Amino acid sequence: MRLAIPHQQRMPLAIAALGFLFLGLFLLYPLFNVFSASVLDADGEKFTLANYFKVLGRPFYRAAVTNTLAIGVTATLTTMLISVPFAFALARLPVPGKAAILALAAMPLVLPSFVSAYAIVLLLGRAGIVTQWLNAWGIGFGSIYGAGGIVLVYTLTLYPYVLLPTMAGFKAVDVSVEEAAQSLGSSPRRTLWTVTLPIVIPSILAGGLLVFIETLENFGVPFVLAEDMPIFAVEAFKLFIGETAPNPSSAGVLGVLLILTTAAVLLIQRRYLSARRFATGARAAPPILRVGTGLRIAAAVYCWTVVLLALVPFFAIVVLSFMEFRGPVLHPNFSLDNFRILFDRSTRPLLNTLLFATMAAIAVTLVGVPIAYVVTRVRSTLATVLDVIATLPFAIAGTVLAIGFVVSFNSGWLILTGGPLIMVLAYTVRKVPFAVRSSSAILHQIDPSLEEASISLGRSPLQTFGRILVPLMLGGILSGFVLTWVTVASELSATVVLYSGSWRTLTVVMFQALESGGGGVATAAASTLIVVTLLPIALLYRLVRRYELS
Repeated sequence: MRLAIPHQQRMPLAIAALGFLFLGLFLLYPLFNVFSASVLDADGEKFTLANYFKVLGRPFYRAAVTNTLAIGVTATLTTMLISVPFAFALARLPVPGKAAILALAAMPLVLPSFVSAYAIVLLLGRAGIVTQWLNAWGIGFGSIYGAGGIVLVYTLTLYPYVLLPTMAGFKAVDVSVEEAAQSLGSSPRRTLWTVTLPIVIPSILAGGLLVFIETLENFGVPFVLAEDMPIFAVEAFKLFIGETAPNPSSAGVLGVLLILTTAAVLLIQRRYLSARRFATGARAAPPILRVGTGLRIAAAVYCWTVVLLALVPFFAIVVLSFMEFRGPVLHPNFSLDNFRILFDRSTRPLLNTLLFATMAAIAVTLVGVPIAYVVTRVRSTLATVLDVIATLPFAIAGTVLAIGFVVSFNSGWLILTGGPLIMVLAYTVRKVPFAVRSSSAILHQIDPSLEEASISLGRSPLQTFGRILVPLMLGGILSGFVLTWVTVASELSATVVLYSGSWRTLTVVMFQALESGGGGVATAAASTLIVVTLLPIALLYRLVRRYELS
């Protein structure tokens, strides 16, 4: 006896089936192969745990684990310490120029972090501009290399992950809770520490979790600044490149350890939040506090200082790219030679960057928006599982996913290595959560009765989705598209494993130039990359403004 599927459920089920097929083949299957590689011998035939004992038995790789976790925890704490007062100032204090501050504060999220790392080296490295200036004045300066420099770059580039949700959390606190505390004799400062701040903890931890995950999977920053210090993601890449056996067992071990570390942090956070209650009635948003002129000026100075310090590396890269380099040595003379050398060799990396970013953004939109529809509109275990799997790439290091792609699609019935498609697919999988989250956020605000009315008037679910929902979701779709585009354009961790032949991107040009001491080419490529990533953001801003005005 065949079970008839209601007409309205066919489209969500078809989308879910295609979503599971795509994510199963290009996410779960590569991750399974990374795990398999870690528990098989060098020939990939026999089960063994010797790979784990071999890797973890070496002090070098144990140090890689310790260093990565220590840097991640330290960077997470520093971003919290900087971002929480920043968020409070923007949410509750009369700080002038809030819109400009917020726009500038979000920029580090879409600019390549390893570009910032290289700028820090040019400014504060052993032969850096600031270092030489300090030495000329007899002021000694310690090395920027190592854990301190890495934490500094992470703090400057990742603090918006904590700032944005924490700011929203402060704005969502019910004003009656604070009024009740103050009516019982609590001072405004004590109310902030004992009432307001504890309520905002979930938002702070959510941002902190994103920072920690980013530090675990980041490849470019430690590549530039770690020197001889072993770091998880970098050592996984080196092991994968150096292993000559058919089965990349050692790289698989580090990949599995990265995944398990991220999963453990997610579970710890979930357990902590589930054991406590943070909800309030949220009947009225808290007002802007009345404070003295001194505190208002101090808050404005603090906010602008953080924002401008975070953007100094990017301004420095643009300026230095127009100066003369002789190998890695900088000479303060204006020159266009860096760009001439970059583009005389080939414009192919720039074209590849534009092509891959566009293809991946389109693919992410086509995959992520329908999945967002299912996980938002369908209330079932199937939709929940799909939502979890679609969010999983947030917690997977690009290096690990890329290794899984090479292991999975280097032979057999589907061979992708050596061409551009494998890179586009890896980018698509990594960025699908952007489209799912941005689109589902908009869908939650669209009344389902609009769809029901359209269907009752004879439109099919597919026509309703295309003609009713997509136009209403356009803002969220465009945001996800642009965010995908700019992050793919600056992607390094997956690209450096997957690229081959002529399919280099600007990030790979930078990576290779830094390896060979070509500082001029590296700054020119970085400056070009900054311009390339800022143009879509400016375009999106104009489109959104025009949409709002209309």
